[in-house]
Amino acid sequence: MNIKTSKQLVDEAMKDIVTLNAEETKKNLETNSDTLLIDIRDIRELKKLGTIENSTHIPRGMLEFWLDPESPYYKTELAPEKPKILFCASNWRSALAVKSLNEMGFKNVSHVAGGYEALLKSGFKIKNI
Repeated sequence: MNIKTSKQLVDEAMKDIVTLNAEETKKNLETNSDTLLIDIRDIRELKKLGTIENSTHIPRGMLEFWLDPESPYYKTELAPEKPKILFCASNWRSALAVKSLNEMGFKNVSHVAGGYEALLKSGFKIKNI
């Protein structure tokens, strides 16, 4: 049986999605107050390492459900029209997540190259959980 590797899935996603570096992310957040910075890492990662100040945590496994207005898990504060920048530890999970949201029909969704570590190195502040 031939299956695609996770690397192949990420590589395919990267061709079709918008990737921002940490500086572009910072500029986007400064110029558009509606933009949501979304941390999709596992809660254990947040408890161990903290998260980015003013980010919203959405566990990767709940992302599509919390953003789907037809889902019983829908969160109104995550309005579909708001721009969204996702991040994970590096950028693999966020790449797949952005691709999934694009396939759902979301516009103006991107992710951070280098993920959490890149944001920290760029001066984003940590919030401990």
